[in-house]
Amino acid sequence: MLNLVQNENMKIYRRPRTWIMYAILAALTILVSVIFYNVSNNDTDWRTSLQNDITANERALEEAMPDSVKQEIQEEVEIAKYQLEHGIAPIDDTLWGGVRNMSALISLITIFTVIIAADAVAAEFTWGTIKLLLIRPVNRTKILLSKFFSSFLFALMMLVFLFVISFIVNGFLYGFGGADTNIVTMNTSGTIEEGSVIAYVLKYYAYSLGSLVMIVTLSFLISSVFRSSSLAIGISMFIYFAGTSIAVFLSRYEWSKFFLFSNMDLTQYLYGEPLVEGMTLGFSLLVLLGYFILFNAISWYVFKKRDVAA
Repeated sequence: MLNLVQNENMKIYRRPRTWIMYAILAALTILVSVIFYNVSNNDTDWRTSLQNDITANERALEEAMPDSVKQEIQEEVEIAKYQLEHGIAPIDDTLWGGVRNMSALISLITIFTVIIAADAVAAEFTWGTIKLLLIRPVNRTKILLSKFFSSFLFALMMLVFLFVISFIVNGFLYGFGGADTNIVTMNTSGTIEEGSVIAYVLKYYAYSLGSLVMIVTLSFLISSVFRSSSLAIGISMFIYFAGTSIAVFLSRYEWSKFFLFSNMDLTQYLYGEPLVEGMTLGFSLLVLLGYFILFNAISWYVFKKRDVAA
C-alpha cells in the first residue's frame, strides 16, 4: 500500500504543473499579505480605531436591516467594547492576523487539489495505463485508496506550505511576536470568550478543511464514475462556488440543515453563527461524515465493477 502511495506521489510531483501550483500559491501569499499590510497599516492607535468602529456600527444599527445582519453588527460592537475594557488589541495588524487572513487561499488549494484528484483516476483510463495498474498483484481497492490518500497528502503539503510561507512573510511585515496575545470571540451561546491566538488560527485553518475535503471527495467520485477529469473539475468547481449561495437560499427551511453545503463551512462555528438554527459543530461533522462515506462507497463500487477491457 505504501509503495502504491509513493508511486502516486511520484506521478504528482514529477509533473511541472505541480510546481507551478506551488509557485502560484507562494506568489499570491506574498502579494496578498503585502496588500493587507499596506491597507491596514496606519498610525492610528488601536483603541481609537476600535472606538471609531463602535461609533460607526452603532449608527448603522439605527438603520433598517435584516435581523441577521443587525445581530452580526451587534456582536461586533460587544466584542469591540470588551476589547477596550480589558485592553486587548485586535489581531488584525499582527503576524497571526496576517496568517489567519491567508487562510482565504485555502480555496485556491481546494481548486488545485480538485485538479489532482480529478486526474488521478480519469487520466489512467484516458491514457490506457489503468490496465498496467490492474495487472499488478494488488486489488482495486488498494489502488483506489492509494490515489485517494495521495490527493489528500498533496492538499496537506500545500496547507503546510501556505502556513509556513504566510508565517514568514507576515513575520517580516509585522514582526515575529504576539504569540502570547489573546483573541476575543463570541460563541454560539452569545458569550464572549478569550483564547490563545495561535490556537484560534490553527483552529481556523482546521475548520476551513471541511469544504476542501468534501469537494475533493466529490471530484474523486465524479472522476471514478465518468472517467473524465474535465467533467470532474467542472462540476466540482461549479458546486464549490454555487453551493454556498444555494445553502443560504435554502436556509429558511428546517430540512436544509441536512444539506451538504449547509455544513461544509465549519468556520461558521468560530463566529457563533450557524447557517440554520439548531445546527452544531458535532451535527455538521456527522452530516459531512455521512456524505463522505456515501461518496467513497459509490467511488469504490464503480471502480471495482468498471470494465477496462475496452
